[in-house]
Amino acid sequence: MTIPHKTIFLNRFFYPDYSATSQMLTELAFDLAAQGETLHVVTSRQCYENPSARLPSQEEINGVTIHRIWTSRFGRRFLWGRAMDYLTFYLSLAPTLLRLVNKGDLVVAMTDPPMISLVAAWVVRIKKALLINWIQDLFPEVAQALEMRGMHGLPAKWLRQWRNRSLIAANINVVLGHGMARKLHAEGVASNQISIIHNWSDGTKINAVPPAANPLRQEWGLVDRFVVGYSGNMGRAHEFETLLAAAQLLKTQPKISFLFIGGGAKRQTVLNETKRLGLDNIHFQPYQPTERLAESLSVADVHWISLLPAMEGLIVPSKFYGSAAVGRPILFVGDPAGEIASLLQQFQCGYSIMPGDAQQLAERIAQLATDDALRQQMGAQARHMLEERFDRSLAVQAWQTVLQEQRNRMPFGQ
Repeated sequence: MTIPHKTIFLNRFFYPDYSATSQMLTELAFDLAAQGETLHVVTSRQCYENPSARLPSQEEINGVTIHRIWTSRFGRRFLWGRAMDYLTFYLSLAPTLLRLVNKGDLVVAMTDPPMISLVAAWVVRIKKALLINWIQDLFPEVAQALEMRGMHGLPAKWLRQWRNRSLIAANINVVLGHGMARKLHAEGVASNQISIIHNWSDGTKINAVPPAANPLRQEWGLVDRFVVGYSGNMGRAHEFETLLAAAQLLKTQPKISFLFIGGGAKRQTVLNETKRLGLDNIHFQPYQPTERLAESLSVADVHWISLLPAMEGLIVPSKFYGSAAVGRPILFVGDPAGEIASLLQQFQCGYSIMPGDAQQLAERIAQLATDDALRQQMGAQARHMLEERFDRSLAVQAWQTVLQEQRNRMPFGQ
């Protein structure tokens, strides 16, 4: 009897976790399973915001078989603890994959934890399976750009060389944009080993909720405010000083409020700075459950996103797609020649601002707060951009094509 080939995704977080990469993987895995894929996910027992969580070691949800492996539980507060969580994930992953992977299976390695492709490439070679790297960020380049300790000199050089070997050994590397594709090509990865599939938002589930019908506006005391929103990870790759300075410039306009939804490494720093500056026009809320995502994203009248210019080509903030789904203008603080800035210009759905130019950011916010027609036009263009380029259904179709193409190129028998 022929055993059906499996598709096995690897990532440190998965459902019911609601962090960015976990949400992407959850939606894709559930959709592929619904289309008949034999789908497995190898992940940890933790949640992004709750390292002490103890999810079941194995279960099946929506046709996806989930294997949750043991790791340490230090969490993200300290870099040494995070490194230990990474190491124990690798140590648990290797024997799990050796047991799970069969000849002809497709193994799709994401990039949390970093360098996971090294373990995947080793197992795939032994088991004569196929490797796809789904690259959400480029490590160690991200760590170098953030000037993390130990990420320079020979250690970074060696990590980069080992990483590149796993990319070149892969059947295909899926990246999030043209900038990331250029980075891989410069590292020696052939063009026919690179496929661009952007992250996405679900346009059927994430739609704009009118302010009057949005219960979160009432719950959060923002009924009569013009809200500038940020939703998602407040991580080290993002820049917040420009927004805080703009909030200072606009604090005399009581109708304009700033809203942060989410968590991350910089959340406490931004919270502390907000208190130090006495900015009572800034509000904070935790991550919201998936079923309330349309409401939480719709609280904002305009969304803003930031990315350190050094991160261009290394990361594409996934919060960009949710902002577009609810049809809101987008203000991007980052490299004006970068991936998101180019899309905003192409679709005329927002503005790009250089980091540090708080005056321009404040002026753009004030402009959108008073020009209803412009705000509605840009919001409609943002939603059009999502439907044309970044809807969940389009991404699933692209993934189905990639998976089938790799199966068709199998150099060995069934």
